[in-house]
Amino acid sequence: MPDYLDDLRLAHVLADAADAATMDRFKALDLKVETKPDMTPVSEADKAAEELIRGHLGRARPRDAILGEEYGVEGTGPRRWVIDPIDGTKNYVRGVPVWATLISLMEAGEGGFQPVVGVVSAPALGRRWWAAKGHGAFSGRSLTKASRLQVSRVSKLSDASFSYSSLSGWEEQGRLDGFLDLTREVWRTRAYGDFWPYMMVAEGAVDMCAEPELFLWDMAATAIVVTEAGGTFTGLDARPGPHSGNAAASNGLLHDELLGYLNQRY
Repeated sequence: MPDYLDDLRLAHVLADAADAATMDRFKALDLKVETKPDMTPVSEADKAAEELIRGHLGRARPRDAILGEEYGVEGTGPRRWVIDPIDGTKNYVRGVPVWATLISLMEAGEGGFQPVVGVVSAPALGRRWWAAKGHGAFSGRSLTKASRLQVSRVSKLSDASFSYSSLSGWEEQGRLDGFLDLTREVWRTRAYGDFWPYMMVAEGAVDMCAEPELFLWDMAATAIVVTEAGGTFTGLDARPGPHSGNAAASNGLLHDELLGYLNQRY
């Protein structure tokens, strides 16, 4: 089985370059922000970071395909890099430090493309998380200064911390009643949002999280970090991996109950 460590090292190089570019424009008074057709914001920093990553990949991995949020798919083949240049753009443009560059390598396999490398880099928080298939998940300043991640062992909803992004998406999907029932059963709820809850699930600080509507680039990197930390990452339909257009992540022990509540009145 490939060890993917060269690809992981490259993903760190890509994240370093993106961090420098995004931090340079974070809180800039002249930051240019546009509205995309789906009514979500995109900043000049989103575009610049993705262009930078694509340029590096074009030189280092010219045979690999690339899928990015801002510029779509380029190339074909059994290996595909998936990029979200800034996950949490609304935070970024308002000066909130909870945003990250998400970089994943996916490989064609049984059941379609699956993530084999993931890096989540949040420079404004001074944090980075990463994983490679079969090698575990880690957090730290660099590959040599890192701590291994492990999900929690909480097994009761009454002891569990549950995180989410917002209420509106659950209501739009007709899942709000089940969602609210779940919040009443758990020990604690917090709406950290975007990439961060998944990383806290991987760290064992949060026990489960979910979002009702996502794209592949929102999930590919976070999915492998969660699973390599010993957790479970599926869609709300229980399909493993980042392919369902939504996500549920947990320490594994609580996953069936998490999905049960989110689907109970759907």
